[in-house]
Amino acid sequence: ARGAKVIATASTANQDLLKELGADVAIDYTKTKFEDVAKDVDVVLDSVGKDTLARSYGVIKKGGFIASLVARPDPTELKTHGIKGASISVEPNSSELAEIGKLIDEKKIKVIVSQTFPLSEAIKAQEQVATGHTRGKIVLKVADEPK
Repeated sequence: ARGAKVIATASTANQDLLKELGADVAIDYTKTKFEDVAKDVDVVLDSVGKDTLARSYGVIKKGGFIASLVARPDPTELKTHGIKGASISVEPNSSELAEIGKLIDEKKIKVIVSQTFPLSEAIKAQEQVATGHTRGKIVLKVADEPK
């Protein structure tokens, strides 16, 4: 986290994973509202949207920032709380993907794969993602590795 104090949320079953990934504070969202623990934070990274995004504005200190991977922060809420915000989207970039691959190979980034499906089971993979309760990434295997 490069010096940041990281507060993260997950279900009961994933509390140990949060700690393994470097969270300083792990909140079990099935038992505790994150806004009861997180106060005056500098930055929120929202990967859920909806109610979670709406509840996040209040935990950010004035001048702070909210970034959402799934929704556009509400301009009225940003102004009301004296914060800035943005939605994050990415476009494929071969040099950046190569750098990410290098970081993974060097074990500087840990990739957690929940399940691997053959391409023929893409619908089943999408159904799993849609549950919202996947630990890690779902991988679609397009072809076997060359021998």
